[in-house]
Amino acid sequence: MVDAPQSLQPSEAVPLRNRIPNALTVARLAVLPLFWVLLWQAPDGHSVAAGLVFAAASLTDWFDGYLARRFHHTSRFGRLADPLADRLLIDSAVLILWSAGRIAGLAVIAIFARDVVLLLGFRLAASRGYELSVIYLGKTATFVMMAGLGLIMFTSGSTQWPVYVFYVGLGLSLLAGVVYGVTVRSRMRTEARQHEVT
Repeated sequence: MVDAPQSLQPSEAVPLRNRIPNALTVARLAVLPLFWVLLWQAPDGHSVAAGLVFAAASLTDWFDGYLARRFHHTSRFGRLADPLADRLLIDSAVLILWSAGRIAGLAVIAIFARDVVLLLGFRLAASRGYELSVIYLGKTATFVMMAGLGLIMFTSGSTQWPVYVFYVGLGLSLLAGVVYGVTVRSRMRTEARQHEVT
């Protein structure tokens, strides 16, 4: 009897429960075109259909993170695709709602500038051999921003309070970005001191 190749051994198979987080991330990416069409066609950014798609996609973000932590399983795909899906979902919503006149242009500039700075920061951290973990402040900021954006879609153009919810989330997000930046700088200084000592 010929043994099965090692890659096909049952012990090497990834359990179904560990595949679910990545499947949810892929689903979140897959619904983006539908979300874009629904929101782009909505007058003054008010679309219940787009809001429902956005809410469902946002919930998958929370759920796949919960499952990954619950079963102590992470993957390279998840580490790369999950934040990408989040940024595409949030940034596209911000851009379309800005074009509809619901969000100020300064907020669009702030959120895109934050994303560029964080991307550069994460790449710098990765090049130095360490990985930054998501902090509670960042998770809270993402939740508040998503809630604000979803509420904007569910309400008419004359309703302002959901916009303020989004701005609170944006402020928290910028603060989280500062924390990440300080963390990278602190680690780089510590590393430099260690090299000087050795």
